[in-house]
Amino acid sequence: MTSEVPTVHSSIAEVWYLKDIIFGVGENRRRCKIITQNFNGPCSFIAICNILILRGDLTIEPPERQTVSYEFLSHLVAEYLLTSAPDVDVDASLSVMPNTQKGMDLNPAFTSPTEFHPAGEGKELKLFEQANIRLVHGWLVDPHSPEAEAVAEAQNYDNATILIAEADHLTDGRLVMNEDTSYPQAGSSSGNPNGHARWTEGDRRKVGRAVSLRHFLDATWSQLTYHGLFTLATTLEPGSLVALFRSSHLSVLYKSTDRDDSGGSALYSLVTDSSFLNESSVVWERLDDIDLGSSTFVDSEFIKSSPIGGDFAGHTAEDALAAFGGIEDPNEIYDSLSQALAQQLQAEEDEFARRQQEMHMREKAIRHAEMQALKAEEARVKQEKQLKNRLKHLKKSDCIIM
Repeated sequence: MTSEVPTVHSSIAEVWYLKDIIFGVGENRRRCKIITQNFNGPCSFIAICNILILRGDLTIEPPERQTVSYEFLSHLVAEYLLTSAPDVDVDASLSVMPNTQKGMDLNPAFTSPTEFHPAGEGKELKLFEQANIRLVHGWLVDPHSPEAEAVAEAQNYDNATILIAEADHLTDGRLVMNEDTSYPQAGSSSGNPNGHARWTEGDRRKVGRAVSLRHFLDATWSQLTYHGLFTLATTLEPGSLVALFRSSHLSVLYKSTDRDDSGGSALYSLVTDSSFLNESSVVWERLDDIDLGSSTFVDSEFIKSSPIGGDFAGHTAEDALAAFGGIEDPNEIYDSLSQALAQQLQAEEDEFARRQQEMHMREKAIRHAEMQALKAEEARVKQEKQLKNRLKHLKKSDCIIM
């Protein structure tokens, strides 16, 4: 296998700004440059690069560099993959790397924080594996919840949406539209509420499972549950740097080595939003709530941050201060601003994830309905052909003289 770094072409002419932070423990603390992103930035690729940077596997040079492009970073990542595992065929990882610019098919399992079921060959997972990056999520069902059995049986998100689409077809499109999904008992002579042929026991069970699945998905738009958050907090080792899938987004998750007030180690998400580019004290966001409504921004020392102000969530510093005119303590103002921005950013991510999930389910339902219609048409054509053959055979028989 050649050690030459292959040429990787980009279809996106875009650059991302770099931000200087300090990371590490004890003598290993060092200054490094992380990659920030705008709303449309390729979060998967940026998360991979930032983890490699924080681990010291990638270094952005020269020190005064302020921006990077996909071409620049892709060559660094490709070189790292080739040199870190010279005896391993990394062609699959390199071939999937351009896809990280526009999204990755991961399909998380609802019963394990490290299990994903992507469609096809799963090359996306191979990229993380060969980069030695753990991919995790907290979209886990509580085993004691009412919908646990149905969710565990579906296993993952794609299976859940397929079953919902099938049940939506049975309910004449009422399940995905969030309308009443009441249904008769199996064997009822009245059929279902829409006047179709009566449902079988299997149909009734399928719709019941789909209702539970839809309830779970509706209640977990942020793709993080308290059970999932607790699982991550108790299973990750202190000092871990992993890629967290959440809200159809990948971010860098870090478990600190210091103990907090509860005796455990806190979880922090790396702040890469470009709106914080000039806020040197905003480096991490503590992950202690599933909706991040009460989360806290901290600096490189994991000390509560004090933003300097400026263009803050679309407002000038004067506008922001005026909005909190009743607060006299500057620290309280900064805390309120930080929390307000955290809530705004998370609300935007949750809304994006909700729309993506709703669109996914509707597409599944439409594709399922089209497939059912196609099967029905094929059956009709086949039946018509058989009938014509039978009529043709009868006409020939009539002409036989006995």
